[in-house]
Amino acid sequence: MRSLDIASTGMLAQQRNVEVISNNLANMNTTAYQRRRTEFHDLIYQDLRRVGSTSSDNGNVVPTGVQVGLGVKLAAVYRIHEQGNLTATDNSFDMAVQGKGFFQVQLPTGETAYTRDGTFQLNQNGQMVTHDGYPLQPGINVPSNAVDVTINNAGEVLAQIEGQVALQNVGQIQLATFQNEPGLQAIGDNLLLETPASGSAVTGNPASTGFGSILQGFLETSNVNAVEEISQLISAQRAYEMNSKVIQTSDEMMGTLTTLR
Repeated sequence: MRSLDIASTGMLAQQRNVEVISNNLANMNTTAYQRRRTEFHDLIYQDLRRVGSTSSDNGNVVPTGVQVGLGVKLAAVYRIHEQGNLTATDNSFDMAVQGKGFFQVQLPTGETAYTRDGTFQLNQNGQMVTHDGYPLQPGINVPSNAVDVTINNAGEVLAQIEGQVALQNVGQIQLATFQNEPGLQAIGDNLLLETPASGSAVTGNPASTGFGSILQGFLETSNVNAVEEISQLISAQRAYEMNSKVIQTSDEMMGTLTTLR
């Protein structure tokens, strides 16, 4: 009985759906987290009577045929690259990107990772790094005698040096964009890696054509909508229950067959 296998694929698909939704809800307060959405495809079809075949020697063509579907599969889990809200932190080294673009971070392996999380700090050498100590790229070093740091919307890092009137430019923040941002590979810790699907990174200064601007003292919040996620969770739960009901009904039908004399 095909309905047993079909309903089982439906239950597995909704299980994956709930897992994605639960991950979204778990990351509601994760800085710059971009919510995920599941996409499903139907499985292949079995032709019991092929459409377009002839039904007689006169060449009469079957208009529709008989195709039986074999269930559903998870096709993709994609990120929704929608700007989250901006929240003030009053931290000089916190930054939010208004518009397109990712900060560039150098991993211990030498690879470049990309992130929308603008939570940066200074290490023991005055270098601007992430909370895991990964340096921002291009590297920016703030002098130890700097009493204040200003980052303008074009990404220029300007330090107020003790005893000097003019601000000193100590670095330029650059952003990266991609042709296909959902094609980036998430590796955790709010970091993404370039893949063949994403295309190569295009770098440029903030506030230039095609790049967002920098807002100092702010962080981008998660773009998860709790009400929408709960609605999706309820829908997935109902779909899971209906597929389990199909299995139960199919089992009862097979039980009826075994009792025939």
